[in-house]
Amino acid sequence: MVNKVLVLGATGGTGQVMVNELVQRGITVKVFGRTKSKLSSLWPNLESATGDVFKVDDIISAGQDVDLIVQCAAIPYHETVARQIPLAQSVMAAAKALHTKVAFVDGIYAYGKGHGKYVTENAPLRPMTRKGHTKAALSRLLFDETNQSVPVALFRLPDYFGPSAGVNTYLGSTLIGITRHQPTVYIGPKNVEREFVYLPDAAKMMTNIALDDNAYNQVWNIPGQRITGQSLIKLAKHIAHEHQPVLTMTKSMLKLSGLFNADMKEMVEMYPLTQHPLYLAGTKYEQHYGHLIETPFETSMASTIEAIHTRN
Repeated sequence: MVNKVLVLGATGGTGQVMVNELVQRGITVKVFGRTKSKLSSLWPNLESATGDVFKVDDIISAGQDVDLIVQCAAIPYHETVARQIPLAQSVMAAAKALHTKVAFVDGIYAYGKGHGKYVTENAPLRPMTRKGHTKAALSRLLFDETNQSVPVALFRLPDYFGPSAGVNTYLGSTLIGITRHQPTVYIGPKNVEREFVYLPDAAKMMTNIALDDNAYNQVWNIPGQRITGQSLIKLAKHIAHEHQPVLTMTKSMLKLSGLFNADMKEMVEMYPLTQHPLYLAGTKYEQHYGHLIETPFETSMASTIEAIHTRN
């Protein structure tokens, strides 16, 4: 039974949609972030706490009366290898002290290259990059016997988009550029079907799982929908009334951009996943909670572009 939830990283892309979905379900939510003004701006009527997710005492102080910690705090892409494990250690140490459950939001890098296949939660982890190995280590840490007193649900999401998503995502700069009628790029070959999840859909599925006491101590795929870059760009441009071409960001271009942008530099090793993507199997979710939640791209893309337009 979950009565009150502490959402870490509440102002980020996944944090915002999780807070909104939990509140909509009637769950009491406490939002946690680094900046009081941003927390208050987004949720003036919710209880909030400011602090550093890397400081165990900050989380413990904020979570005194909660049943569940939802970990949505994002690490800058170029700091993933160095800071992912310390973040998880901090969250798990706090959860132990508070005797709470943990729902941990993560990505798909631990699975490795997909070659166009559907991957279940039981698939062996075959990371092919430094970030992939870090994500595999994260999975081992969360389910290690030293943390067995903490019930954990690990959510694995593909690349995502949505009204709350920022620029530092694979589609971020693409959609922002299209909305602003500026030259922009698409990372990876446009003719390959990739999987993208709409964040409000992901939040609904993750909340269904997080509120189920029987869903812990296991991994859950949170699947999206498949679409080629060509189709995605055509749809986004149609909605935004944009006509400028969208360039293909190749691996060579990423390397060049990486000389000036640390996050772009870190995307280079992940580029093969844009050429040989994996797709998340949703069979486990469907067996427990029914149909996957899949807002049509026409609707989800329109909402995303409208949100980008509004905040810019």
